[in-house]
Amino acid sequence: MVQRLLTPKWIFTSLLVVAGAALCIRLGFWQLDRLAWRQSFNARVEGQINAAPLNLNQDLPVDQLYDMEYRSVTVTGKYDFSQEIILLNQVNDNRLGVHVFTPLILDGGGEAILVERGWIPVAESSPQARRQYIETGPVAVKGVLRRPLETPDFGGVANPTLSPGETRLDAWNYINLKQIQAQTTLQLLPVYIQQAPEATLTGYPVREVVMPEITEGPHLGYAVQWFSFATILGVGYPFFLRKQVGRKKESES
Repeated sequence: MVQRLLTPKWIFTSLLVVAGAALCIRLGFWQLDRLAWRQSFNARVEGQINAAPLNLNQDLPVDQLYDMEYRSVTVTGKYDFSQEIILLNQVNDNRLGVHVFTPLILDGGGEAILVERGWIPVAESSPQARRQYIETGPVAVKGVLRRPLETPDFGGVANPTLSPGETRLDAWNYINLKQIQAQTTLQLLPVYIQQAPEATLTGYPVREVVMPEITEGPHLGYAVQWFSFATILGVGYPFFLRKQVGRKKESES
């Protein structure tokens, strides 16, 4: 049987089958890795969601804040609207607009934290038009901690660069706190707050806290599929070869 298969055609076909089975196995383990990552992510998020709200004016574990994404927080302070920025290309109820981000200087400390105050229409996104949304005096903010991005999401657009004569960017494509820190004298914390909706606020900015879906996704099912494909190739191909050799014997006799 072996000698009958030692032809360039069958050697090439067998190598393709072996490579295909190996690829299926690799993809199966990749899906299991994705499942493990998702399970770890879910555990971290659930732990933060179920944790007691963090008062940033009293407890400020700066080196731990990045790992506290989705933790509920409260904070009081005063906004610095001279350092406000906007996040471009944000949609609300099928309308194009921006999200407004304003630094909040914490009471009793020198730190500041960027607050995503909500969505406004794109027609009102200029610095002059945004003045109508200024909140004067001390404010109390409730929301959840969110991580910034170091690079744009897949398929996203990089942040603009400064034009000649500009000293700061007002409009951003994604929130990169390292870049934002470089254009302000405020000492920004390494996370920002996504401000929660308020029953008394019915106009702009429109606030919404977006929480991730706690699910393991289809990774386990995909892994089973890839391993099944590898099994079909590994077990079915020898039977196929045996059948081909049998046909060849019959034709020769």
